Amino acid sequence: MPVAEAAAERSFGSRTLARPMKGPDVRVLQRLLTAWGLPTAADGHFGRHTRRQVRAWEASNARRVDGRVGIREAARLRAAVESGERAPNAETEALSAPERSVPGERARIGSDGLAIAPAGAPQAVKAIIAAGNEIHAMPYKYGGGHGRWKDTGYDCSGSMSYALHRAGLLERAMNSTGFMSWGGAGKGEWVTTYANAGHSYMVVAGLRFDTSGRAAANTRWHPDMRSARGYTVRHPAGLGAASRRALTGTTL
Repeated sequence: MPVAEAAAERSFGSRTLARPMKGPDVRVLQRLLTAWGLPTAADGHFGRHTRRQVRAWEASNARRVDGRVGIREAARLRAAVESGERAPNAETEALSAPERSVPGERARIGSDGLAIAPAGAPQAVKAIIAAGNEIHAMPYKYGGGHGRWKDTGYDCSGSMSYALHRAGLLERAMNSTGFMSWGGAGKGEWVTTYANAGHSYMVVAGLRFDTSGRAAANTRWHPDMRSARGYTVRHPAGLGAASRRALTGTTL
């Protein structure tokens, strides 16, 4: 874990957090809320949305609903996430909630680092994007996402596994080697996976979902592509092989 992130983890719970505070410990709070099942953009700013998610967590845990996170609340939330606890019905709520969309068939990235699904995409693709948004800024953690779906961090294949699982396309987490033979051969119409023995990533509606670059951009979503040399190219079964021009992502 980078030094800055480790320091932020240690500082979380050392002060009461409330709107409109800012700081790395606020970002830790936002990541923990997301891991628990309340998707929150990890921008380090305790705004209205973060306050709303904190209040939802408080209500679900029989705590005073005031939108503030003190020492006891911080310890309780961290312990809940580390034990694998998650929000009641979080899986259904997260994927059925209304999402932003953009016209056409190419996804975009908002200023908050979240991917915006194209209106013309199949529901499975929108579900992958919604799931990817849940963990888009969570830290890289070797082996993360393989022992349990709701983790405190995710590695490359763990990130992919989580998003595909939440969309109903994958039952068990796989490592990058497993993705080398998963699904159908070749590029997909909407989703393409790339894997070798050391790394894996995927392209969803023109956006690259990849742990590489997450630390710098604070998101797993990237509009730029990377060389596919040395990677096995596959696509989820049922979403079809590519039959039209490759999609390219753009950033808002």
